Amino acid sequence: MARLHIFDMDGTLMPGTSAGMEIARQIGMTAEFRELDRALGSGEIDSPHFARQAYRMWSVLTERHVATAFAGAPWLTGIREVWADITARGDHCAVVSLSPDFFVTRLRAWGVHEARASVFPTFPFAPDAVLDLSGILMPESKVAIADELCARYGVRRDDCVAYGDSLSDTALFGVVPLSVAVNGDDHVSGLATHAYTGTDLREAYALVAEA
Repeated sequence: MARLHIFDMDGTLMPGTSAGMEIARQIGMTAEFRELDRALGSGEIDSPHFARQAYRMWSVLTERHVATAFAGAPWLTGIREVWADITARGDHCAVVSLSPDFFVTRLRAWGVHEARASVFPTFPFAPDAVLDLSGILMPESKVAIADELCARYGVRRDDCVAYGDSLSDTALFGVVPLSVAVNGDDHVSGLATHAYTGTDLREAYALVAEA
């Protein structure tokens, strides 16, 4: 039976940071996004609140800002190799992230089969535009997307492996049989079946590759 590997991005594939923080470095708003990330990670605000605030602060955003942020982010090593191995085995892989689609979907070029994320307008953003919150993902959205992808690929929840690091991953960790806390915090440490601390995704993947 084929398997579906589902990866979080912020804090997981990019340890210690997020798409919002990496973009903030390019537009000189690191303090503002550090506070937003902290509030989201602690559960003080939800994803729609975060998205509304971020959308306002991203009014100056350009393609160059995002491309530079993506290229300079501190990615785990071995991401492409892991996704290539998953593909070679006839399995499937997806990134599901609450972060903006204009950042997350760039990972498709690295070999991931699916990249799902919160939907934002194309930039530059119109100063008077209103963000459509119906496209903003919540933590529980990861479970719904996992079910959708299971149906697409003909697998079951029991055939899924989840990789994550924090509160936004707890719903998914609660419904799949195998999960890896990658540099995980207290929200996932008691839920994950495996734990990895380090900077190489190949090592985290090895914990479940033959399971």
